[in-house]
Amino acid sequence: MSGNRYPIIYVRGYAMTESERDDTAADPFCGFNLGSTVYRATVKKDAPAQKFVFESPVVRLLADYQYQSVYQNGLDILDPDWKPSPDETGKDVDGLPSASIIIYRYYDSGSELLGDGKSKDVKVYARGLSQLILRVRDLVVQREGPGYSAADFRCYLVAHSMGGLVVRAFLQNAGLGDAEARRCVDKVFTYATPHNGIDMGGINVPAWLTAAEMNTFNREKMSEFLDTAPVNGRMDYLPATAFPAERVFCMVGSNRGDYESAKGLARMFAGHGSDGLVRIENASLWSTDAAGRTQPVATAYTYRSHSGFFGIVNSEEAYQNLVRFLFGDVRVDLWFDVDGVTLPPDLPAGADIDALYQVELLAAPRGKRWYLSRRVAEEDSPACRTHKELTDPARAERRAIYLSTVFLANRARVKQDRPTLAYAMTLGVRVPDYQVDNKFWLDGHYEGSSLFRDTLVIEIAPPQAGDPAQNWNVKYGWQTDTAGQASLPMSPKQLAGGKLQFVVPLSSLGAAPSAPGISGKVRLEVSAWS
Repeated sequence: MSGNRYPIIYVRGYAMTESERDDTAADPFCGFNLGSTVYRATVKKDAPAQKFVFESPVVRLLADYQYQSVYQNGLDILDPDWKPSPDETGKDVDGLPSASIIIYRYYDSGSELLGDGKSKDVKVYARGLSQLILRVRDLVVQREGPGYSAADFRCYLVAHSMGGLVVRAFLQNAGLGDAEARRCVDKVFTYATPHNGIDMGGINVPAWLTAAEMNTFNREKMSEFLDTAPVNGRMDYLPATAFPAERVFCMVGSNRGDYESAKGLARMFAGHGSDGLVRIENASLWSTDAAGRTQPVATAYTYRSHSGFFGIVNSEEAYQNLVRFLFGDVRVDLWFDVDGVTLPPDLPAGADIDALYQVELLAAPRGKRWYLSRRVAEEDSPACRTHKELTDPARAERRAIYLSTVFLANRARVKQDRPTLAYAMTLGVRVPDYQVDNKFWLDGHYEGSSLFRDTLVIEIAPPQAGDPAQNWNVKYGWQTDTAGQASLPMSPKQLAGGKLQFVVPLSSLGAAPSAPGISGKVRLEVSAWS
């Protein structure tokens, strides 16, 4: 059982109509209790789904981590008559257990069932979140008793879609809440949040679209309620002064085909490269480090839609990323550093040549049926670089390609007699469509082939308790070189902040690239996590 089971406060996403707000008000867990029994095995919409039961985030948190809900006698904790349930011995107690799931029911006041039926501005919701956090803090302090003070309290914020913007408004805008409430937040996890707004038909939701607060997703409006200026016209920047970027995780969906809202119109206008509503490029964050260098926020990708039967919240993949981020032991940031690319020899000399390289990633833990992160070209989720970006000496930073972040947990080991945390990382780089003088080059082209594709198996043994040297034992093996075994030790390089850097050269498939080809290395930044 994890020792950092802080309260989880769930902030649901956007409900546009009165009917949707009524449905939300009538649901005790605002969608966090929805599970799934189907899994889309392929990217083809007409392919039959596999049966795969995921009970729901609420049920799994209760079963796996002994969390509990806070509703008692038909009341929630914001009701003045609410009283906690007796403890396991039947004795009356005060306050709230730390391992509690709290639903921020901000749409109650906007429903016809429990309120006036009118939607509110996101600033109202942000202030309400601040008040809820302080209420939870006071109740947990009350339960913990002597020796535990308000200064010790921490909580997790978990948000879907617009809920992530409510969280960001609370964290980034000092005028929308209490500084003490912001200090209480330990980690933030967002599912499919439009961190850079929503684009339909390639156009950002207009500022004048005020009906049902739809302009919440307009970037000018976002700049105002986030109290953060756009950076290059984008709003997916998290100021380091607002919240530590390393304590934030963005879960991104890539399945637009299964999003059925508005009878499929939403996915049609959102277009390819989206989860049916939010574009993939708009669903993550970036920040800057102490030296002012650009840093991505921890991100993982999954073939799930914005919501529905194949939705991102009610998925095993997103749940596993959530609990590893909240309760895991090891953090691994995955990078691909490109050393060089080689063009086909028969491209015309002296011509203006460009190409788009698509870098794919599949990160799978040992013994599981799902991926912690999945970036595939057919699902519009690979990391992309142009030939000019990878060959321009003035843009060397573009050759360092961030792929994803995975968190590993000791409790998730399949065999407890195996002391390592292990996963397989399949790395692929598609042969690009070369352009000569802005025209597609047909000669020698093979659609769907790869410049490089291999699977890296990594086994990590964190420092053992009592080890004064804090030695990490990390081994790797490329499938083509070592038959899928992690047998080659890696020597770490010490980085700032307690991180260790491990560099893995590409396998023999990419060590000496042919023409066309690519050379480089996988870079792992590994650190203890809590």
